[in-house]
Amino acid sequence: MELKLDGLKVMVIDDSNTIRKTAETLLSKAGCQVITATDGFDSLAKIADHEPDLIFVDIMMPRLDGYQTCALIKNNRQFRHTPVIMLSSKDGLFDKAKGRIVGADDYLTKPFGKNELFEALAKHALRDSAPATEPVSG
Repeated sequence: MELKLDGLKVMVIDDSNTIRKTAETLLSKAGCQVITATDGFDSLAKIADHEPDLIFVDIMMPRLDGYQTCALIKNNRQFRHTPVIMLSSKDGLFDKAKGRIVGADDYLTKPFGKNELFEALAKHALRDSAPATEPVSG
């Protein structure tokens, strides 16, 4: 099954250049528009500028870690419905639980492959094609 990802805006926030480049290459080949950021602080202005459809965020980053970044995104009225998928080299129950607490929609363990990346996109970014202009309640 070939996913239709043309025009989907995906942000990858990771302090690892290798992870950013790998994800960017895979996603770009599938037709996604990819925005990358090196850490949480770097990502915040870019999120506001680009309004991504889905965000992948590494947990272990300098300055602002993935949990803090996810919490900031989910606490923002404009972006709280944007799916956030945590990336971690640890596959621990504690990390997954903590990710859920801050509002993460899913969790991928590094190193991830093309299949895991696209499964996460299919599950979250393509789950609703409703217009983003629906009324916001309380």
